[in-house]
Amino acid sequence: MHEQTIAKRIIEEVQTYGDVESVTIEVGDLAHLPANEMKAVLEKMTEWKINVVSKKSKILCECGHTGEPVILQQMHDQNIYECPECKQMMPKIIEGGDITLKEVTLTN
Repeated sequence: MHEQTIAKRIIEEVQTYGDVESVTIEVGDLAHLPANEMKAVLEKMTEWKINVVSKKSKILCECGHTGEPVILQQMHDQNIYECPECKQMMPKIIEGGDITLKEVTLTN
């Protein structure tokens, strides 16, 4: 139930703003949960309108390549990816590895 733990933290933070109508969450390609799973769990746990925006990932490889990785497999709580230049597995993620609260819209 890893997704519920993440959702609870988001919900707790959002509720500090007041009466919520909608939220926008940014989910990186290499985040712990795929965007569709994050949206589904938040919709089950709240009555808010949930907007999820995907963010492309960016890696920094030991070979010097900086850019999008080749994502070989995406699973719940695990992603397998490689550098497109040298094929090194799992280089350092510099963008697109997080789930971020981007916007909260309150009811009028």
